Amino acid sequence: MPDTADDSPVPGASATGAGLARRRRRRWAGGGALGAAVVLLLAGGVGWALYARLSDNITPDEAAARELARYDRERPTALVSGAQNILLIGSDTRAGSGNEKYGRDSGSERSDTTILLHLAADRHSATAVSLPRDLMVRVPACPRADGGRGEPAFAMLNHAFQLGGSACTIRTVEELTGIRVDHHMVVDFSGFKQMVDAVGGVRVCLKEPIDDKAAGLRLPAGRVTLDGEQALGYVRARKSLGDGSDTDRMERQQGFLGALVEKVRGDGVLMNPVKLYPLLDGATSALTTDPELASLRGLYRLVRGLRDIPTEHVQFLTVPREAYVYDSDRDQLVQPDAGELFARLRADRPVGVADSSPETGGKTPDDNSGKSPSAIPTYRGSTAAAHMCE
Repeated sequence: MPDTADDSPVPGASATGAGLARRRRRRWAGGGALGAAVVLLLAGGVGWALYARLSDNITPDEAAARELARYDRERPTALVSGAQNILLIGSDTRAGSGNEKYGRDSGSERSDTTILLHLAADRHSATAVSLPRDLMVRVPACPRADGGRGEPAFAMLNHAFQLGGSACTIRTVEELTGIRVDHHMVVDFSGFKQMVDAVGGVRVCLKEPIDDKAAGLRLPAGRVTLDGEQALGYVRARKSLGDGSDTDRMERQQGFLGALVEKVRGDGVLMNPVKLYPLLDGATSALTTDPELASLRGLYRLVRGLRDIPTEHVQFLTVPREAYVYDSDRDQLVQPDAGELFARLRADRPVGVADSSPETGGKTPDDNSGKSPSAIPTYRGSTAAAHMCE
C-alpha cells in the first residue's frame, strides 16, 4: 500500500476557469498557435526574455505531484503507449485578483468545468469528454487545506476539488473512468477574460436576446462581439440560457472557445508579436499545470503533434448521464454507455459523435442499444468542424 502519512497538506492546485477550444477549418489550432509563439519569442535576446517571463507565469502544481506519487500503485495503468489523457479543470473560486466580484470568498472552491481530453497515440484524433460538476461519484480520502484528511464520500464531482484540489479531482476521475491521467491544467477567471480582451473580443451568434442579471449580461439577438467580462458571464450562465442544463452550458463553453481560437487565427494575432504577447501573458498567467507542462516548451511538446489533426477528428461530447435517482438536480452515469466510452478511451479505440438537436429528429446518439459488436459507439456531441456562427 502507498504511504499515506499526512506530513503536510497537499491538496494540489486550486485555480479557476474554462478550458478547451475547437475550430472549424482544416487544422486544429493548438499546435500551430503554440509553435508560432515559441518561434517568435525565441527570436533574439528580447524574445528570450519574454519567453522566460511567460514560462515563469505558469504555476507548477508540485503539491498535486507529491500527492499522486503517494498513490501511484493504486492509480490506473496506461494501456497504450503514446496515448495521452489530460484533465482540464476550472473552478468557481472567488479568491485572487479580479475574482472577488463573482461572489464571496468562502475559503474553498469547487470545479466549475472538468474535461477529460484523450489524444490518440497516432495523433489522428482527439476526444474531449465533459464531466458534469453535479455528477454523483465516489470521492476518495484526500488531504484538506487545514492539514487534516477527509473521509471517502459519495458526492458531486465538484466536491473533490473543494476537498483536496486538483490531486483529489484527478484521483476521483481516475477511479470513475479507469483512465490514467497523464497531465492536468487548471485555469482561472482572470486569465480567461484577459485572453478574450487581448484579441479585441469574440463574436458569437445569439438566437434570442439575453437579459441575465445574475450573469451581468444584457445582449441583443444576432451577431454580438463579447468582451472578456461578457464572455465569462456567457460561458458560466446556466439558468437563463438554453434549456438551463449543465449539458447545454458545457456545449456553449466549447462553442465559445472555438470562436476564440478562430478569432486568434483569423485576426493576424499569431504573426503579430504586439497582439500575441498579451494573449500569451493572459493565458500563461491563468495556468497551473503538472510540473512537466509548466513551461512554454513543455506545453509545446504536448501539442505539437496536434496541428495536423483534421477538425472533423477533434470531438467534443458529454459523458452519458441522466438525473440521479434520488435527486433530480444531480446526475448519474448512464450504463453501460458510459462504461463503454471509458473502456474505449482507455484502450485508445475510436468513438463517434452526432448532433441530437431537433433537426436530427430528436435522436439520442448515446443510445447504442442493438448495435453490432464491431460498430463504433456514437455519443451526443460535435466536432471542431462544426460552425458556431453561420
